[in-house]
Amino acid sequence: MLRFFSLILLVAGSLAAAPCDLIFSARYVVTMSGQRRIIENGAIAVRGERIVAVGTRAEIDRNWQPARRIDRPNGLLAPGLINTHTHAAMSLFRGIADDLKLQDWLNNFIFPAEAKNVSPDFVRWGTRLACLEMLLSGTTTFTDMYYFEDVVAEVAKEAGMRGVLGETVIGFPVADAKTPADALKFSEKFLARFHNDPLVVPAIAPHAPYTNSDDTLKAARALANKYNAPILIHISETKKEVQDSQAQFHETPVQRLNAIGFFNGRTVGAHCVWVDAKDRDILKAKNVGVAHCPSSNMKLASGAAPVVEMLAQGIAVGLGTDGPAGSNNDFDMFEEADLAAKLQKLVRMDPEALPATKAFEMATIGGARVLGLDKEIGSLEIGKRADMISVDLDAPNAVPMYDVYSQLVYALKGSNVRDVVVNGKDVVRDKRSLTLDNAAVIAKAQEYGLKVKQSVRQKH
Repeated sequence: MLRFFSLILLVAGSLAAAPCDLIFSARYVVTMSGQRRIIENGAIAVRGERIVAVGTRAEIDRNWQPARRIDRPNGLLAPGLINTHTHAAMSLFRGIADDLKLQDWLNNFIFPAEAKNVSPDFVRWGTRLACLEMLLSGTTTFTDMYYFEDVVAEVAKEAGMRGVLGETVIGFPVADAKTPADALKFSEKFLARFHNDPLVVPAIAPHAPYTNSDDTLKAARALANKYNAPILIHISETKKEVQDSQAQFHETPVQRLNAIGFFNGRTVGAHCVWVDAKDRDILKAKNVGVAHCPSSNMKLASGAAPVVEMLAQGIAVGLGTDGPAGSNNDFDMFEEADLAAKLQKLVRMDPEALPATKAFEMATIGGARVLGLDKEIGSLEIGKRADMISVDLDAPNAVPMYDVYSQLVYALKGSNVRDVVVNGKDVVRDKRSLTLDNAAVIAKAQEYGLKVKQSVRQKH
């Protein structure tokens, strides 16, 4: 008899719902899994920082007992968006110099403005402003290149965001380093401090081939490899950059970097607008991830990257906003997905060139591949980090809906995001930041705006 009751208890126990920390349910769950599964009336179960179950709401409710739940019956649940190229603290230079060519913009406005204003406090508040905007518009991971990147990392952790963050190395004196050698020393301390951090992936960011010597580029590569860290760099952004490289080195920037062994390790190349077939073969062979920035490339008239060709070759391509100081002016990744699709259609005169499904892939799992994080983020699958967003589907621009991907790319905006979870923790709930003080950030940004305006030349 005792054995009989033990068997009943064992069976009953096996049928009991398992405990989890969160169940997040919605009208649609867009998983971005390999099968691109979309689950109607779906749900995600989260334990700690990871996803433990994905399925219909009925399945998840039957098998899991949550400590808390978020239910969005008129919403869509998707992976958090991944921004593969930013300069976050430059949010405090937003709109300082628009409608200019890249070199004019950099040399006559941005570099002078940075020389007079950038400090650890400037970077702290500029990054807070950027993180606030990114989180509220559905970005959960951002890739950054700037100065005082240790401060950027501190703010990312404060905000609860995931970041691949690169300390800038550049061939002239800047706010946190007088020489490239100083920048590399700073970088090594930064790499050591944030090694194996749960949210921050520290990186090195030599600004570009045209602002660094071969010796500096090789030293940056060696240091990155020592810590198994990625390198972030601008590559072939403008036609002039490529022409200058060919005149000086008799090679394109991609070919020059390859010749010195720069790609022998994890690398993310921002822009890659002017890359020919030989360049693309190198990027593919060396597993270089490409951060495509359509808003920036259009606004600066840099050109249209051959995204369709790169994707066809199997090159990992994600989306980036670039910095908000004139090359874009915002961090809305929904806008980048929309423009990425439309730009390829326009330049190729082909409405089928880059469909909505592919554009949203670039904003999620494609971006994760660029960063080498696709085993951890970029899709809603069991075992991955719980980085996810909910989007309202009852806003005027969200109805009616016939195709989920079409709606995500061509209709929905960052302002439609309602909730954001990163690493299993709520960071935005009901369009309100839970980690950053909205009023304090806005007030400080306005204060810095007055200081910047008084200190630098502005374009009129």
